[in-house]
Amino acid sequence: MKKVSSHRNHPKWGDSSESIFDYGIFFAARQALRRHATGGNILFAATILALIAANIPGINNDYFNFWNQEIRLQIGDFNLFSHDGHAMTLLSFINDALMAIFFFTIGLEIKREILVGELSSFRQALLPILAAVGGMIVPVVIYWVISRGTDYSNGAAIPMATDIAFSLGVLALLGKRVPVSLKIFLTTLAVVDDIGGIIVIAAFYSEHIEFMFLVYAAIIFGLLLLGSALHIKSKIYYLGLGGVVWFLFLNSGIHPTIAGVLVAFCVPATPVFAPRKYINIIIRSISNFKGDDTVEELKKKTILDKEQMNWLKEVESASDKVISPLQDLEDSLHPVVNDFILPLFAFANAGIFLLDMNPVTVFEGVSLAIILGLVLGKFIGILSFSWLTVKLGLAPMPAHADWHMMSSMAMLGGIGFTVSIFIATLSFDVANPVQAAILSQAKLGIVVGSILAGLIAFVWLHLTLPHGIAPGTVESD
Repeated sequence: MKKVSSHRNHPKWGDSSESIFDYGIFFAARQALRRHATGGNILFAATILALIAANIPGINNDYFNFWNQEIRLQIGDFNLFSHDGHAMTLLSFINDALMAIFFFTIGLEIKREILVGELSSFRQALLPILAAVGGMIVPVVIYWVISRGTDYSNGAAIPMATDIAFSLGVLALLGKRVPVSLKIFLTTLAVVDDIGGIIVIAAFYSEHIEFMFLVYAAIIFGLLLLGSALHIKSKIYYLGLGGVVWFLFLNSGIHPTIAGVLVAFCVPATPVFAPRKYINIIIRSISNFKGDDTVEELKKKTILDKEQMNWLKEVESASDKVISPLQDLEDSLHPVVNDFILPLFAFANAGIFLLDMNPVTVFEGVSLAIILGLVLGKFIGILSFSWLTVKLGLAPMPAHADWHMMSSMAMLGGIGFTVSIFIATLSFDVANPVQAAILSQAKLGIVVGSILAGLIAFVWLHLTLPHGIAPGTVESD
């Protein structure tokens, strides 16, 4: 997922050479996978806390009422956090504003993957792309067949998503027994899933369109594209104008999270300094330390003089400029998204009041449609499309993988949690009592389906993976 190697040296899915897992090449990939896995643990804890808070008498009312508080960032009569002239609630702020940042990081990740990652090589990307397509089509078909003519038929897109943080969190429990190639396959599949989710949100979850707001947004978006064409590297430029695009989308009827993705595509992927220039600056600055001071004098120093401080500041400035704005923003925002935004989203949205629910209802209606879509649909879709792709010779298997492992990856794809809940909140209007009840059932189906898929995949992998460190995995992973 996070490889930074050139296209020429890009390893193939079927390449069995262990040298492709060189520590330097895959450092960024392992760091990203580790961040996602850690984020999955925090996400899981936030979900459990939400379920507890929503079901403790005396606390649950405060929990549900808390999210309905209005939130304002106001100057005079203008409130930035307003929609159709009404202040956003805390819940809508999380779902429409903070989740726009989440989709912004997805946009950054997609652009990087296309430029230098798994999606930069068509043959290499074909297997996870087709697997993801199957993993979106089959769950939607299963949901549609079950829900035809019902009040919950418009939620067909709910089981099409894969939650990368949770799924990699499950793989993290198995340590070094899982080949890195499988983690990269799963991550790339989830990225393609995200692209599908973005298309669905843009196409089917737009309200009444206010065209003048879209015209203004198009003008600002043009400025972003112009900045990219003129090689403007200021992150403030893109974040500031991006915030304006988000506000215009929020009030235009197009879901504001789409603004996050579009703005991300405008962020430049080239650095201010080329690596060669950066290296020259470092060599020149560090060489200054060999001037008047001897090696022994440098060893005794506890504080730098003014000139040495300036030399190090030059290195620090050059280090900032050798990383592209795209990669810098992605790296900076990942901890914020994984450790704060997504857990907060889960804590706000996963609270389901269970005390008045009949347990039987979990396996009927919208819950059943979602559970079957996530557990059965994702498994059949991902595995069958992967099998056809490999058997037809369109793409090789991931290195060191067999069909037991691929089956487990297909089952892991059924962990839909974050984006599935997000799409569910768009599908059913919480202001309508009937749809609010359907939304609660849908969330329950997502939680149960994701847990079932995760447990089955974990047991399957635990029983079938070879013991010891997987080939191609370095000790420090």
